[in-house]
Amino acid sequence: MGNLPEFSLKKFYWKDYMIIFLGTFMYALGVTQFIMPHQFVMGGLTGLAVLLNYAFSLPVSIMVFLMNGLLLLMAFRLLGSEFLVKTIVGVGALTLFIGMFEWLQLPIILTEEPLIAGLIGSIVAGAGVGLVMSVNGSSGGTDIIVLVINKYRHITPGRTMLIVDLIIVGSSFFVFKSVETILFGIIIIAVMSTSVDWVLNGIRQSVQFFIFSSQYEEIATQINLQLHRGCTVLDGMGWYTQQPQKVLLVLAKRSESTSIFRLVKKIDKHAFISQSNVVGVYGEGFDRMK
Repeated sequence: MGNLPEFSLKKFYWKDYMIIFLGTFMYALGVTQFIMPHQFVMGGLTGLAVLLNYAFSLPVSIMVFLMNGLLLLMAFRLLGSEFLVKTIVGVGALTLFIGMFEWLQLPIILTEEPLIAGLIGSIVAGAGVGLVMSVNGSSGGTDIIVLVINKYRHITPGRTMLIVDLIIVGSSFFVFKSVETILFGIIIIAVMSTSVDWVLNGIRQSVQFFIFSSQYEEIATQINLQLHRGCTVLDGMGWYTQQPQKVLLVLAKRSESTSIFRLVKKIDKHAFISQSNVVGVYGEGFDRMK
């Protein structure tokens, strides 16, 4: 047999799982301490568990665990091994944290401002989901449903998730007999989705620099040494001067932009720099190709 590729567990996985634990903690915090105390409804399988809690006083943690367990048993053949393991960890961590908050029974926050509490909970929970998704993880629920439906029907994942969430939120009418509750639920879904996007875009946002300088060698060396970023030297020619020109191509995280500008200015204050945002960068030092 040929040599199989080895995955570097020490390099990637421990950090991924720490982020999954942090994300599921934030998700559980937002749901149990801000959304549930004011009886707001939400989308996803957790939203269904919350709705069952309102109707029958069933523990949310147990319902989340049981429903996700059934989905995983039905869909484990469709899931990649890495995604399956991370989903199991995510479901387990979410169940643990929701159970912990249910057991603690902390005092209700913002009793006189329920809508503000719901919005804060949506932001916190959405940010938690975004963190989990940023490492190709999942807390279960609609992610699994989307994979199953998409396997047999040509429906986009986004549309599938929206349909499932709207069905769950719409079902709250049978519990509360209130259209207002459904409208609040739609607001919760919208805010959570926006929060997820903010986190994912913020974490994955990278920038691309083109640096024009006669001192390109020193600049490239210092970017390597101080910022631990790679540089690519391109051959160019200034059309006005008709002179050859070396151009540095640098890819970095947005948070490193200021450091790069300061470094270049210190070496060559007359350097010409172009910075642009890039949708995604995959490879060593950036995101892994999923």
